[in-house]
Parts: sequence; structure tokens; C-alpha cells
Amino acid sequence: MISSITPIQIRFADIDWMGHVNNATYITYLETARLNHFKEAGTEIDWRRVGFILGRTEINYVLPILLDDHVVVKTWCSRIGNKSFDLSYSIFKKQNGQEIEMANALTILVCYDYENKKSVIMPSEWKKFLE
Repeated sequence: MISSITPIQIRFADIDWMGHVNNATYITYLETARLNHFKEAGTEIDWRRVGFILGRTEINYVLPILLDDHVVVKTWCSRIGNKSFDLSYSIFKKQNGQEIEMANALTILVCYDYENKKSVIMPSEWKKFLE
């Protein structure tokens, strides 16, 4: 299983009036990690032709993330289908030498032909990388 680690810089704008990262901001963190996951693999995506679209996102909020937390997102492929695949994520912070999970998530991504506006069979190079 190939996994990637993406550091996240928490911005002041990410914090809501309760003093923690707003729940909607986690989706942006997942997007950053997802794109980094493909970039680290050296997989080039021509977004004008064939890419993927987000079909579903599930997030389990475990602990609130605060402005001064140092968080990273671990990303890995947890399922491969013919036209779609799942990426799983663990958002955690390092504190006193320990990794503390702050949230975990799952996204379902659908391979998509942007020129013809329809789902397509997964490109073989993606499948090789994801396996």
C-alpha cells in the first residue's frame, strides 16, 4: 500500500469563533492531501481531458484542531473499482512524540472524461499507482 504524508499549514482564516478549525475546512485539507498524493507518485493529470471528480466525502471528527497544532494528513487508497476508487485519510497531530488522530475520512473518486462529460474506466497508470 502506497501512502503519502502531507503537512497542513493551519491559517488564521481556518479558525471559527469557537477557536478551532471549522468543520468545512477539513474538506480543503483532504483536497490538498489528495492532490499531493498523486503528485508524489509522479502521476500527471490533464484536467482538461480525463481526471476524477469527487463523488462522496465522509469525515469523522475525533478531536478539534487548534490554530497552533501541527497537523499532517496521511492518505492511501483503500478500494479500487473499474471507474472509481476510494482514498482514506487520517488527520493527526504530533504532540510529545505521539501521533494523535484528530479526524479520519473517506472520499469516493470517480474517473471522469471532462471533454465528453461522462465517467470512464480508470486509466491503467492510475490503477498501477493505486494498487
